[in-house]
Amino acid sequence: MIQITPQMRILVAVAAVDFRKGIDGLARICREVLAADPFSGWLFVFRNRRQTALRILVYDGQGFWLAHKRLSRNRFRWWPTSAGAATSLEAHQLQRLIVAGDPHAPDAAPVWRRVATR
Repeated sequence: MIQITPQMRILVAVAAVDFRKGIDGLARICREVLAADPFSGWLFVFRNRRQTALRILVYDGQGFWLAHKRLSRNRFRWWPTSAGAATSLEAHQLQRLIVAGDPHAPDAAPVWRRVATR
């Protein structure tokens, strides 16, 4: 199981990826395009050209996990447009992206909130 923690580094590839690529092809993109080590334990997020599907690649110390989500309707509304090959997200922003939301929307959950003391 992929467990997303606040301490994880999450890289989102800006350019669309050919989803015929499997784990090895995505790991090569991590090395060559994103200039990151696919064995680092970071989460790498990719999207297809039509913006209807996501793939998440992560190495857990024993092997790779590859998660795939395809929307039955609509497209992922938000995607980074930075000049670089990748941009980073925080864990709560990735969770918002996975449900086809905008991680930077004003109604997104805050990074932290004050705990009331008695």
